[in-house]
Amino acid sequence: MLFRYTHKKITWIDLESPTQDEVRKLMKEFAIHPLVANELLSPTVRPKVDIYPNYLYLILHFPVIEHRHNGRAEQEVDFILGKNFIITTHYETIDPLHEFSKIFEVNSIIDKSHIGVHAGFVFFHLLKELYRALGAELDHINTILERVEASVFDGHEREMVEAISRVNRDIVNFRQAIRLHGDVLASFENVSAKIYGDDFVYYIQAAIGEYQKIASALDGHRETISELHKTNDSLLTTKQNETMKTFTIMAFVTLPISFIAALFGMNVKDTPISGSAGDFWVIVGMMMATLLLMFAYFKHKKWM
Repeated sequence: MLFRYTHKKITWIDLESPTQDEVRKLMKEFAIHPLVANELLSPTVRPKVDIYPNYLYLILHFPVIEHRHNGRAEQEVDFILGKNFIITTHYETIDPLHEFSKIFEVNSIIDKSHIGVHAGFVFFHLLKELYRALGAELDHINTILERVEASVFDGHEREMVEAISRVNRDIVNFRQAIRLHGDVLASFENVSAKIYGDDFVYYIQAAIGEYQKIASALDGHRETISELHKTNDSLLTTKQNETMKTFTIMAFVTLPISFIAALFGMNVKDTPISGSAGDFWVIVGMMMATLLLMFAYFKHKKWM
């Protein structure tokens, strides 16, 4: 599906799940190299920057957690950046691009000029919108972390083992998706002056700053989930140790009682006390006395 937006002399083409016919038309209109056109037809594994005579080709992956449309943990956006045109390609609905298209259309209608005089500024504002969306995703993770933390200290350590693992998986996927953004944007900064001039470097540095904010917040979440994992494991281990301690004490306390019961249960003629008046209550009294002595001993040793 192809959407075309214009603002003054700038053209933005947004492709969602492009067909071969749509890509072929763009090849002719914007002189796109066949290798680039072929890459637009399917997702690419790694981010990159390629330099061509009249345009730059970038691939970036953006993690998504809360607003998934197809269940995948990341969304790819391909950028073809010329002097007066920008082509974005993606393979599912990406909410930040949809929101930016509304802004772009409004600016086109009322003829505001803050978008800039060339397509590089469109790319810059697109990146800001995409990173803003990543910030919202990190806020979502932070909300989950707060819930997990509350549950951990409310005594739900066992239930939180799976919850912590899920959050940790999301953080790992998030980090994996954006880990090369810094390198790609740095490479783009080095070559962007070729098309957009030296003054545009400032905007790319600002975009890198937006990425670094996301990376820094992500590192904070990684440290938080790591500490929560350790704390939860510690509390869970403590509970398990207390349970094992209780079972051990019970087993140790009942051992002498079991011994007394087995001793007087022996099938012999001369068992003391057995057969005399009140023998049952005497034996039960011996068991209770032994039990109380064992508990008193454990209390004295502060084992209970």
